[in-house]
Amino acid sequence: MTDRRRINGPVGATAPPVFARGDQRKGKVSVRTRPNDIIRKICECRRQRGREGRDEDEDRLLTARTDLQTGVTPSASGSAYLELSSGAVAGTSGLKLSCTVHGPRALPRSMPFSPHLILSTHVKYAPFATKERRGYLRDTSERDLAVHLETSLRGAILGERWPKSGVDIVVSVIEADQDRSAPEQDPAEELWGMMNVLSGCVTVASAALADAGIDCVDTVAGGVAALVEETAAEQASPTAEHVLVADPVPAEHGRILAACCVAYLPNRDEVTNLWLKGDMPPSVDGALQLQMIDQALHAARQADQVIVAALQETAEQ
Repeated sequence: MTDRRRINGPVGATAPPVFARGDQRKGKVSVRTRPNDIIRKICECRRQRGREGRDEDEDRLLTARTDLQTGVTPSASGSAYLELSSGAVAGTSGLKLSCTVHGPRALPRSMPFSPHLILSTHVKYAPFATKERRGYLRDTSERDLAVHLETSLRGAILGERWPKSGVDIVVSVIEADQDRSAPEQDPAEELWGMMNVLSGCVTVASAALADAGIDCVDTVAGGVAALVEETAAEQASPTAEHVLVADPVPAEHGRILAACCVAYLPNRDEVTNLWLKGDMPPSVDGALQLQMIDQALHAARQADQVIVAALQETAEQ
């Protein structure tokens, strides 16, 4: 009995095409060489950067290696890839995100008429993105990230220019900010790591929307700030001290009290999404909350510089 649902391959044997370079067609073969100690120099540079660390008000986007590329998926209308290196703690993994934008495309006839663009967001962790293996179906945390991402981008897209159309934004979390050296996964670390994931999703989705040519009022940049409690070993006095940190890494700090994630439009000076979570100590007139939001806006401005540089590099190619 034949399997009618199986897609049969070609009958004969096939081989992938190999295209010769221009200098090889002329009879010249170019050999790429590199120094023998290039790998050792790179490792020494990374170890030196890990020992130096960064200050509380410094952003990982500027002090560490950041790679933002657009147009990485040819089949999509727009795409982007964001890679953020890990912090100064050994054994921590960086943040790697991939985003694809499909559309704008016409809505199905079964759907009612819409005078504006219908935005659909989808955030999914890869099974190997975290220490605890993820399932293939989306859980509640991934749905929450998708809702926050949709709220962040909806305030920037000019939906009136795309009636009766829809656009799908799919973000794949390839690797999340976690301490891989720990034997078990800390629930608190995963909770605060979601803030960094959401900030990266907003940044990479904004770059993918610009690559797709969808009209927006401004680029949306994500920023994170946290209120951490320094341990007694790091301080001369036994009393704990609260410090505000921009773009935090959960593995670098002993205890995170609260965190704030914002989606910011730098040129319009507007906030499209604000997510504040944690236990804040009492302050006069909410001054501590405002300072933490200012730190998150500072991190978002640094992320916007990375987006603009990536889009300029793509336009020059």
